[in-house]
Amino acid sequence: MVAAKDPLRGPLKVREKVRRFALGLPGAVEEFPWGESVIKVNKKVFVFLGVDDGSYPPGITVKLKDQEVHEHAMSVPGAEPAGYGLGKSGWVSVPLAEPGAPEVEILCDWVEESYRVIAPKRLIDELDAD
Repeated sequence: MVAAKDPLRGPLKVREKVRRFALGLPGAVEEFPWGESVIKVNKKVFVFLGVDDGSYPPGITVKLKDQEVHEHAMSVPGAEPAGYGLGKSGWVSVPLAEPGAPEVEILCDWVEESYRVIAPKRLIDELDAD
């Protein structure tokens, strides 16, 4: 018997790689408000990772202030301004299970961009020193 391929397996692996990258940034911590994973720096969220239990399609939400980076993220199939009014402040929700979803490296670049928008200068200086 051949096991059916899980269509979320790849996107969940991507999500986990993004999660590990985010947690490697200076001062980053993971919390679970609302039962969803968020990564914070200085008590402020810089990436929403949602849940990994299969109840929702995998995706990430990041704050992108740079206009060119923001436009690139919004061009991803299925990407949209984040809900709850966060989109007005530059937050973008990017699905990971859509055909044409970005590679891990691009997602990590966006996570770092979001981190730089949220993190205090001393932690950005620490990141740049590495």
